[in-house]
Amino acid sequence: MNLVIDIGNTVAKLAAFGEDGRLVEVVYDSNRTLELLPEFCRRHSFGRAILASVIDLEEAVESRLARLSFPLLRLGADTPVPVENLYETPRTLGYDRMAAVVGAHELFPGRDVLVIDAGTCITYEFLDADGRYHGGNISPGMQMRFRALHHFTGRLPLVAAEGRDLSMGKDTDTAIRAGVLRGIEFEIEGYIRTLKHKYPQLLVFLTGGDDFSFDTNVKSIIFADRFLVLKGLNRILNYNNDRI
Repeated sequence: MNLVIDIGNTVAKLAAFGEDGRLVEVVYDSNRTLELLPEFCRRHSFGRAILASVIDLEEAVESRLARLSFPLLRLGADTPVPVENLYETPRTLGYDRMAAVVGAHELFPGRDVLVIDAGTCITYEFLDADGRYHGGNISPGMQMRFRALHHFTGRLPLVAAEGRDLSMGKDTDTAIRAGVLRGIEFEIEGYIRTLKHKYPQLLVFLTGGDDFSFDTNVKSIIFADRFLVLKGLNRILNYNNDRI
């Protein structure tokens, strides 16, 4: 079995994949301690692992990783991946962005793909049908937008995403909520429309921690997969089987 360790800005995810590539289990852990890692490893017979992190690792994390009894691949800019990377500064490319397109390419090889990852930030990644990653864009995520409106103004309150959701706000709270949520929706629709004009057979993947509802004509081409990054990391681990 494969162990995938995905350490993000707010949480870590531990995933177990079977030899057939099937996702067996996912648990959420502290990104500062990985305190659930020992028990997770006792539940599964892992033969190898991959680690990807967007933060500097704490001593507690390094200590637990050092005690693993199987090989660990640390994903970095020099790690071979099964797609062609055309990004001009690969060392500044977040691992999650590359892993997401690798996961989409694994599921639908030979297709033009747009991957939208809605988390702390919202990222847009494009991979063409020939398996070439062209790059992507980064914009503020949902919570970042809510907090920015509160932080950079004198009187606007900090509004939660949950609550009355109107197309046009009727008070300050609903105006902020509608502005953020509709703004994200229109932004996503714009990216899809623009790319579909050039790539008519475009497939769209939506992943990440934030959920959005689309009552529009783009809904039919969107595949929602919360674990797309984990699947991409597992594919990268298998691709590097002979190198660890």
